[in-house]
Amino acid sequence: MRPMFLAIALCLGLLWTSILAPAAEPLPLHAVKPLQALIVDGQNNHGCWPKTTPMMKQYLEDTGLFTVDVVTHAPKGEDPDFKPDFKNYAVVVSNFGHGAAPWPAETRAAFEEYVKGGGGFVAVHAADNSFPDWPAYNEMIGLGGWGGRNEKSGPYVYYTDDGKLVRDTAAGAGGSHGPQTEFAIIVRDTAHPVTKGVPATWMHAKDELYDSLRGPAEHMQVLATAYCPKTKRHEPMIMTIDYGKGRVFHTPMGHETYSMECVGFINTLQRGAEWAATGKVSVPVAADFPTADKASSRISGK
Repeated sequence: MRPMFLAIALCLGLLWTSILAPAAEPLPLHAVKPLQALIVDGQNNHGCWPKTTPMMKQYLEDTGLFTVDVVTHAPKGEDPDFKPDFKNYAVVVSNFGHGAAPWPAETRAAFEEYVKGGGGFVAVHAADNSFPDWPAYNEMIGLGGWGGRNEKSGPYVYYTDDGKLVRDTAAGAGGSHGPQTEFAIIVRDTAHPVTKGVPATWMHAKDELYDSLRGPAEHMQVLATAYCPKTKRHEPMIMTIDYGKGRVFHTPMGHETYSMECVGFINTLQRGAEWAATGKVSVPVAADFPTADKASSRISGK
């Protein structure tokens, strides 16, 4: 009888332990299955786009969080076959640029529904030059330039030297930049998941410093800026925008391959894409992140 008594006691003990034990924390979705990302490209006034798309693809895949597909628009004119299945992706990254032909009406409607319904979107550099006549797109990116954008498009948005955020409705064209150079990025929101833990000031590698962008700027948060000697204003360099249930990460940085080799660009792109896809950031701040005094780059292919 003693062995049977011990067996019963053991079973009861295991049952009681399982009842009292706290439930295991569920794994994040991307810990079980990689996040699906899509890069769209094909028309960009920057001739380097066939090189920068693979760079961004690699940066996202390097996190271990993403698998990345690329869909390329026809090189010239409108493309009736450009119909990515956006709903299959957690985040869409645009590497389009100035002068890009309008997407088919069906594709525009599908993209609006995708982002508004909770999809993630990342706009990189000249993607904010694209589609000036597409109202929903301008709402998604918050601010844009060129393509005839002006005071009718929305205000200029910038910080003053004393840290005041300004929405300037003065008349004028949207979009400009000076000579390419290194410039300092100043983090304005240290609590946002994308910029939390990032150095308060860091040097960005040689790039175009976009200034005088303008647009609806609704539901937009400026996370970081750069001082523009031309405008004497602190211009937005990292922004997030809420569009319906969707999250948009917008960076005007990334003009050339050497600009995208900046560790600051790489790491904020990774973190911004994860935030756009999930609302959270698990990608750590890079150990070789730029400092206030020195830019840091990872040379592609080396």
